[in-house]
Amino acid sequence: MSRIGKKPVVVPAGVTAKVDGQLVSVKGAKGQLEFLVPDDVSVVHQDNAIKVDPRGDSKRARALWGTSRARVNNLIVGVTSGFEKKLEITGVGYRAAVQGKVLQLALGYSHDVNYPIPNGIAIVTPKPTEITISGMDKQQVGQVAAEIRALRGPEPYKGKGVKYANEFIFRKEGKKK
Repeated sequence: MSRIGKKPVVVPAGVTAKVDGQLVSVKGAKGQLEFLVPDDVSVVHQDNAIKVDPRGDSKRARALWGTSRARVNNLIVGVTSGFEKKLEITGVGYRAAVQGKVLQLALGYSHDVNYPIPNGIAIVTPKPTEITISGMDKQQVGQVAAEIRALRGPEPYKGKGVKYANEFIFRKEGKKK
């Protein structure tokens, strides 16, 4: 039994949720999101909550049960408060700045890296060494953060590069004489 899947997703006040077959649509203060639930899982909207149940007893249905419930919950959290990821830049001369719809990064290459900001994502640089990515789609926020981090991942000797704010970089000892 899925412990997560058993819990119904409560729809708070100010959020309208609609279940049309396998399509779950949620509309809130920040916007509208949709999720197409897999056929192995059934979705029912009742009593101001969304209930997710497996259709059969197959391994796939049980695997998608908790996942589908978590995705529906992420829709509701996204349209009410949204999601946020923070990145930190470490290194001499490494910095970031937002100019219009482009994030400009100086990451130690011979040129600046320009990352176009996708629709639905807001990027803010409170300091030149901090990047805050926010949006209502959890998957998209995480994907953008991962793409920016991949431009210059943290290296294990000095820790230079782009890392998540809560990430621990395991340091290696340098070469000995």
